[in-house]
Amino acid sequence: MTVANRRIAVYPGTFDPITNGHIDLVARAAPLFDKVVVGVAHSPSKGPALPLDRRVELAREALGGHDNIEVRGFDTLLAHFVREVKAGVLLRGLRAVSDFEYEFQMASMNRHLIPEVETLFLTPAEQYSFISSSLVREIARLGGDVSGFVPASVVEALRQVRASRAQA
Repeated sequence: MTVANRRIAVYPGTFDPITNGHIDLVARAAPLFDKVVVGVAHSPSKGPALPLDRRVELAREALGGHDNIEVRGFDTLLAHFVREVKAGVLLRGLRAVSDFEYEFQMASMNRHLIPEVETLFLTPAEQYSFISSSLVREIARLGGDVSGFVPASVVEALRQVRASRAQA
């Protein structure tokens, strides 16, 4: 078993796309740890709008202002990824009470899979509490303005996805 380092945290997600809420959560976590690894999950079963390499690239651009943030894609079990990076903390975001049941279930499962790792829940700033990647994708898919919810590079990436689907 790999020794977990409590000064290294993993913030996993599909980040399809990364939102201002995700960015806020990372900004809150960055001062608490020596390193925060943003783990961008491949998650083909979720049918992401953006390919993994593009999601990693967008996350790197969005989080470039933090010296102790590393963005990495992964396509393994989260427990394996956490051990690979030797993290001792798993970060999860809670936007609303409705998130808690799912997140509690995941934290309990992860406690069985990686008992040496603690799960830490953080909440985003209030102005981001309603933003979700799935809502952003749906608004963008229907031609709505998502510029208040995501960085400009993500707005452009989603516009390109919409344009390519329109041509198909």
